[in-house]
Amino acid sequence: MTADIIRGAEKKMEGAIAFAKEDFAAVRTGRANPAMFNKLEADYYGAPTPLQQLASFSSPEPRTMLITPYDKGALGAIEKAVRDSDLGVNPASDGNAIRCVLPELTQERRKEYIKIVRGRAEEARVTIRGHRHHALEAIKRKAKNKEIGEDEAKRAEKALDATTKKHVARVDELLKAKEQELMSV
Repeated sequence: MTADIIRGAEKKMEGAIAFAKEDFAAVRTGRANPAMFNKLEADYYGAPTPLQQLASFSSPEPRTMLITPYDKGALGAIEKAVRDSDLGVNPASDGNAIRCVLPELTQERRKEYIKIVRGRAEEARVTIRGHRHHALEAIKRKAKNKEIGEDEAKRAEKALDATTKKHVARVDELLKAKEQELMSV
C-alpha cells in the first residue's frame, strides 16, 4: 500500500529532474545549441507556436546557429522571437534563413548564468520536497485511518526520505556539471 505512494512520489520526482535537465539545457553556454531555443515561441498566424515546429536548426560553426523556417512567411516572426528573447543574440536574416552568432561569454555573464541555473536547481529541489510532503501526508493519513500500522508508516517514511535525498543529490550533480560547463572557457 505504501509502496504505491512511494513509487508515485518517485515518478513525480523523476519528472522534476527531467524538467530541471531541460531547463539547464536552455541556459546558454559558449556553444550554439538548439535546446537554447526550446522555450521560445513565435506568433505564427495569431497563435504562439514553439520555434521547433516552425524551423530546423543547424550549427555550421560552434558559436553560430542557423535557423531555417519551413514556411518562409514565418521568417519575420521567428526573427522577432529570437531578438526579443533573453538569449543575448542579434539574429540576421538573409531572406531564407536566420543566422544567430552567439557573442563570446564574458566572466560577468557567466556568473549571471550560474545564478540563473542555481535558482532553477533550487526550484527543482523545492518541487521534489513538495512531492515528498504530499506522499508523507498520504502515508500519515493511512496510518491515522488504521489502514497501515505505525511500523509500516515509519518504514515508508524512511524509504521516502531516502528517495527524496537521492533525487536532491541528482539535482545537485546536474547543477555542478552545468556550473563547470559555464565556467569552462
